[in-house]
Amino acid sequence: MAYVSLKDIIEKMKLENLTPELDISKVKITQPDINRPALQIAGYFEHFEATRLQVIGFVEYTYMEGMQEERKKEIYTKLLSREIPAIVFCRELQPDPLFLQTAVEHKVPMLMTKKATSAFMAEIIRWLNVKLAPCISVHGVLVDVFGEGVLITGESGIGKSEAALELIKRGHRLVTDDVVEIRKVSDETLVGSAPDITKHFIELRGIGIVDVKTLFGVSSVRDTQNIDLVIRLEDWDKDKEYDRLGLEEEYTEYLGNKVVCHNIPIRPGRNLAVICESAAINHRQKKMGYNAAQELYTRVQNSLAKRREEDED
Repeated sequence: MAYVSLKDIIEKMKLENLTPELDISKVKITQPDINRPALQIAGYFEHFEATRLQVIGFVEYTYMEGMQEERKKEIYTKLLSREIPAIVFCRELQPDPLFLQTAVEHKVPMLMTKKATSAFMAEIIRWLNVKLAPCISVHGVLVDVFGEGVLITGESGIGKSEAALELIKRGHRLVTDDVVEIRKVSDETLVGSAPDITKHFIELRGIGIVDVKTLFGVSSVRDTQNIDLVIRLEDWDKDKEYDRLGLEEEYTEYLGNKVVCHNIPIRPGRNLAVICESAAINHRQKKMGYNAAQELYTRVQNSLAKRREEDED
């Protein structure tokens, strides 16, 4: 099961640890959802998602301040006796001594942030969604071409890395070579990244390993990129029919999400970098509402209709 350590969350979100005496090394967050325990502080514990990260904002804090001491003891014990991974106080709000003492007794880490509650929740939910998203690894190369994430796949040795290197020389950016880690961030979005070991490296047969970041500079690489288009390279087969108009989109599927896919036949003399650039621009143009194949089809239909009218006359 995917998880994020509490230490990583503290570092990423720049949180202050209010209970440094507690050992947080083994605390793990396994779901991206967040809970504001307003109803629980009011005494309603049905359907309480205790395994989520708990966030206390100004509303919960002021309600707690107005509670009687005996009621505080009862509610704090009920709340903090659950298996809560951690509680975050927003707006630099400080938990009262009784809350802090009860948290330490039940070994629930207390954290604090300067951020407003809504802003903090939006940021951490977005980050956790990426970190905890379903993930697979595929063989290929991921490049940012004119802002479009182009995943180049194909059999080993067909020229994926060489195409990526040419694209980098033309000003585009490498995300990863050889192994692409794909995460399903939402039902529409797939995000690709590189394993830490091979980040910013390209393998070129006959030369070896090339460090793209060192050779071409930091502007030639990026850490993550949405996958917008798949280009599948394959050996040219003279007996196979290839799409020459592109009226109907072909798709491939990763983690249940469909991505537009082009099968590109390879033969000597074909410039793969230019083909990848053209495919990326064409895909971007289609997203903006213009389809060149459809435009050609419309022109042909209009021309035929015009000829028929002239013949009838």
